[in-house]
Amino acid sequence: MSGPARLSIFAAPLLLAALVSAGAEIALNERRSAYDDMSRDNKAMQDDDTSNPGMLAVLDGEALWAAKAGASGKSCADCHGGAKASMKGVAARHPSFDASAGRPVNLEQRINTSRVQHQQASPFAYESKEMLALSAYVAMQSRGEPIAPPDDPRLKPFLDRGRAQFNQRQGQLNLSCGQCHDDNWGKSLAGNTVPQGHPTGYPIYRLEWQGLGSLQRRLRNCMIGMRAESYAYGAPEYVDMELYLMWRARGMKVETPAVRP
Repeated sequence: MSGPARLSIFAAPLLLAALVSAGAEIALNERRSAYDDMSRDNKAMQDDDTSNPGMLAVLDGEALWAAKAGASGKSCADCHGGAKASMKGVAARHPSFDASAGRPVNLEQRINTSRVQHQQASPFAYESKEMLALSAYVAMQSRGEPIAPPDDPRLKPFLDRGRAQFNQRQGQLNLSCGQCHDDNWGKSLAGNTVPQGHPTGYPIYRLEWQGLGSLQRRLRNCMIGMRAESYAYGAPEYVDMELYLMWRARGMKVETPAVRP
C-alpha cells in the first residue's frame, strides 16, 4: 500500500482523536477574532481600505444603493436616505425576527424582501455579485459597532436550534462545529490556527476564494469539510446557525469587509 493511501486511512481517526469535545462555550472575556491570528501582511490588507480587495464590492454596493430598480422606480436611498446613518448598526442586529415570515431572516433575506415588496424588483440570487456587493455595503456601515442580537423572545427557539446544530456531530467524520471552534481554538490543524469561528466580518474576502463570500458560503465549506450534506443557500438551518453565531459573538466589533487567508 502506498504512503498516501496509508495516510488517508489513518487521517480521519487521528483527527477525531485530536478533536475531543468538552462541550463548553468560550467565555466572553476569551473571545477573539480570527483577525488576531493573521499575518502582519494580511492584517495590513484588511486595515487599509485602499488595499482591502473587499472594498471593490463595497463600491459596487454603493452604486446599487443609489440605483433605481423595479417597477416602483425607487432606489434604496429613496426610502432610507444615506446608508451611513440609516444602516448603522443594522448588520450587527441581524438575523432578526420577521413577523411575516414567522421566523428570523438574515441581512441578505431582508435586502431581498425590500427589493420585492418596495422596489417591486426581482430578488438577488444568493452569492450573486449584486447580493454580495449590496450586503457588504450595508454591513460596512456597522463597522466598529458591537454585534448586538435583538433581545426578542420570539428568537429563542431558533437560537436554541442554531446552538443545537453547532454542537451536533455530523458527516462521515462525526464532528461538530463546537469541537473545532469551542474546544480546540488556537491549536494548529494542517498548519493553520483553528479560529473561534466568529462571524465578525461577513461578507468576507478570502484569499482562498479570491473573492467575497457570505457566512453561509463558509458554513457550507465547513460542512463539506466534515463530509456532511450541506443545505441550500437561505435554508432555515443556516439562518438559525447564523443567529446563534451572532449571539455567540455578541459584543464583538463588526469588521466588514474583513480579509482572511
